[in-house]
Amino acid sequence: MDKLKAYLIGFLIAVIVIAAGIVWYGGWKLLLQVVLALGFLGVTLMLLFFTALTFYAESWKYGGILAIFTVISGYGLYLSATWNRTDWQHLYPVGWIIVFFVAILAFGIWYISEPDLGLADRFRSAEKLERMGKYKAAARKYEKAGNYLKAAEMYEKLGWMESAAWAYEKAEKYEKAAEIYEALYEKEKDTYYLKEAHEYWKKAGNMDRAAKALEKYAEEEPWFWEDVAKLYEELGNEEKAKEAWEKALEYYTKEAQEEGVFWEDVGNIARKLGREELAKEAYQKFLEYCLKEAEEDPMWWKHVAEAYEYLGEKEKAEEAKKKYEEYRAKIMKANEETSKFPGEK
Repeated sequence: MDKLKAYLIGFLIAVIVIAAGIVWYGGWKLLLQVVLALGFLGVTLMLLFFTALTFYAESWKYGGILAIFTVISGYGLYLSATWNRTDWQHLYPVGWIIVFFVAILAFGIWYISEPDLGLADRFRSAEKLERMGKYKAAARKYEKAGNYLKAAEMYEKLGWMESAAWAYEKAEKYEKAAEIYEALYEKEKDTYYLKEAHEYWKKAGNMDRAAKALEKYAEEEPWFWEDVAKLYEELGNEEKAKEAWEKALEYYTKEAQEEGVFWEDVGNIARKLGREELAKEAYQKFLEYCLKEAEEDPMWWKHVAEAYEYLGEKEKAEEAKKKYEEYRAKIMKANEETSKFPGEK
């Protein structure tokens, strides 16, 4: 049993013992009086704090409302504390005060559940609100009813296109959401919308449109050309796939000139395109990069082995693998020794 659970059980036992002691000393009426008095005391202190805080913030309207609630709760505290436990009529106002606060709480929860709706609009149907031209309120009503398609239409009338796309997604009209994101890209020129359009075309099962959206995205974010190429390969469009691979090769070549680790990607793509001379040259540069890194970090012997395998030098690849395995063995042994507790052997 963890400490928190033990503390909770201990607290519960303490409460039961105290309650039993009160009943033994003064009966069930005294227990009721104590519960009511403590309850109203807690509510009154809480309301008093928030009333003071609200007045301090110079929010006079809400401060006045809270002050009224504080006075009512204080009156309930007074009645509970002064009850002589023989006159039940003395508690009738207390009951009505409890009913009042429960009703206020229920109303507050109901009101907060639809914060964007005015009081009158809460009692109108979504169709009525739509006819009145209150599209925002109608959209909220349609959402609550699960009619996301109509909610999307309302958002479109408002010009809230991202909200409309969200509603179309909820209605499983993914193609409509994709069209909205493509239109948003044309308007805003933000590549985020193209990425979203790509995802929704995929959900809609329209892989051709998904590929076109991703291709346009890659024109501005070139590290996605490889993804475009793979998608066109899945679609069986070899010509478009080759074009995308060529652009991916161009991108990785530029990156490799700044950061040598990308020569591996250059080699892989060049080999895929049948450009063996370029692939061999790229793998050689990747090997040189890995050998240099391995001087500082033996972990790179793994990649050295891969580079030799790309170049067809199996013996050297095996030697590099052995060095990597030796490095791994040392690391594992060191970890075992440091993980032992003092005194262990």
